[in-house]
Amino acid sequence: MTVRIGFLGSGLIAGFHAHGLEAAGTDHRIAVVHDPDRDRCAAFAEHWSADAVDDEAAVLDACDAVYVCTWTSEHARLVDAACERGLAVFCEKPLAFDAAGAASMADAVARAGVVNQVGLVLRRSPAFFLLRELVADPAAGRVMSFSFRDDQYIPVQGMYDSTWRGDRTRAGAGTMLEHAIHDVDLLEHCLGPIASVSARSANFHGLDGIEDSVASVVELTGGGVGVHTTIWHDVIERPSLRRVEVFCERRHVVLDNDLFGPVRWTTAGEGDETVLEGGDLLAEARSRGFGGINPDRAFVDAVQAGGPATPSFADAVRAHQVVDAVYASAAAGGTPVTLGVGSQP
Repeated sequence: MTVRIGFLGSGLIAGFHAHGLEAAGTDHRIAVVHDPDRDRCAAFAEHWSADAVDDEAAVLDACDAVYVCTWTSEHARLVDAACERGLAVFCEKPLAFDAAGAASMADAVARAGVVNQVGLVLRRSPAFFLLRELVADPAAGRVMSFSFRDDQYIPVQGMYDSTWRGDRTRAGAGTMLEHAIHDVDLLEHCLGPIASVSARSANFHGLDGIEDSVASVVELTGGGVGVHTTIWHDVIERPSLRRVEVFCERRHVVLDNDLFGPVRWTTAGEGDETVLEGGDLLAEARSRGFGGINPDRAFVDAVQAGGPATPSFADAVRAHQVVDAVYASAAAGGTPVTLGVGSQP
């Protein structure tokens, strides 16, 4: 079955997924697109040989699966509309402004019985897969401490040019919700459940409700403690980067860059540091069971198979709970906030 795909939104992230679909090699076609920016919509439609239409309903009525790539405030409404038609839906992260909204969306797709996937795409990073494997190895021992930093120039400028990310009515909040939700998802996915957070935030750009610097002390249920930092700066020449350093009892692991490393590690009693990046890193990840880097191929495969897809809306709820806890702690001047233990597949 050729899967007819519709896009709601035709900005940078929609283009990212369209290119991912092109590389996927699956039986699909990008059939239809809508964006309130008509010029951008027309350019996207021309590039991908799709129909540009004037309203959302026309997209939903002409596809089997839909990508929701709008600003965050529109996600729930559009996902509900897709569910009413029984359409498979891929929704960009964050799902909603808070965990309650995300949980409501997860309930909606579950009730409708539709294939659903969320844009926590770094779950498919070979570098983070290898980090997870190295930490989970019994030879590493328990996680003692970590530091996790992401940084990105504030995305209201440059190639992102997403002015809506400076508007709290459309984005909900700043770097913690919009960008670092990837990080807290990966922290639990790779290092284990989070027990509590203590956070402080700052706003240097003066955008109402859009924080651009957040630092959190994170306690894991396994006893380890670490620091997470997320920054939106103005160094437009610098690419978006992540760096993670983990100290286990008998292993030290460092990850630089989101996808292909390098990842380097040293294990007690095993000699010099090992360093892998690029194709060598990918080959090592595959030898350990890595399932593939392309989230869009995974989505189309799930649609054709009738599901399930991963990470699902339900998977994303936990990351929203952690983000909520960070904001609650920061609002209380850094008072620790305890989290219940969530399920992290």
